[in-house]
Amino acid sequence: MSDEMILVTGATGKTGRRVVRLLQERGVAVRAASRSGTPSFDWTDRGTWEAALQGVTAMYLVAPDLGSPEAAEAVAALTRQAAAAGARRAVLLSMPEGGGPDHEHVLAAERALGDAGLDWTVLRPRWFFQNFSEDFLRDPVLSGEVRLPAGDGKEAFVDAEDIAEVAVAALTEDGHAGWHYELSGPRLMTFGDAVAEIARATGRDIRYVALSPEAYADEQRAHGVPEEWVQLSVGLYDYVRSGGLASLSDGVQRALGRPPRDLSEYADTAARQGVWNT
Repeated sequence: MSDEMILVTGATGKTGRRVVRLLQERGVAVRAASRSGTPSFDWTDRGTWEAALQGVTAMYLVAPDLGSPEAAEAVAALTRQAAAAGARRAVLLSMPEGGGPDHEHVLAAERALGDAGLDWTVLRPRWFFQNFSEDFLRDPVLSGEVRLPAGDGKEAFVDAEDIAEVAVAALTEDGHAGWHYELSGPRLMTFGDAVAEIARATGRDIRYVALSPEAYADEQRAHGVPEEWVQLSVGLYDYVRSGGLASLSDGVQRALGRPPRDLSEYADTAARQGVWNT
């Protein structure tokens, strides 16, 4: 595939940087899109799109605030412009089906890929393992107390490495066009279960504390979190607590021909790498 050029948006994010790495390991030309890149790419500045799309044959799309109407319209506009410029494939990092009150905007973004005439693949992952080591749950883990309003709701946490491998397969191989891949890990777990796995792997005393939505919101406000983010996160945890994500899927198996990685393997690897050392 020496004639391929793949644009990766969100190239510094949890899945994007892994997609970039895997594509480079395959010898595929990659354009890692960012505002500071050359050429620059900015979802909110359409003047940057033409240069970023030049010569691109496929795209990995990670759009900020995907549940908003503005994001859906931006995805639609970018995919139309990309198709007109010669792109043939697009993979969109989306959200679980039914995953929130604004999900109609997510579905509109998903439909936009096909409406643009591209061979499309949609990835609908669950909560990333890496949220505990590379994102907003790392500091609570380091503190020894993970305080969340998720109750005993179960979720099928998934490895960002698996998501990236599915994305790369869809970007570089035939047979994935027209698929909605629901991507989960191999077992249902509560947040308490996940924290217990990390505690086991690190040998540290780390506890999960189930908060009420009101107590969690008050704590977040006390830490200076903007109200819109407080409400968004409360809604996401409520979806977990209510059982909205208490199901397994076979997307990783379908796409890669192997089962997804387990959180225990991730926790052991991350602990050996020292990501939770204090």
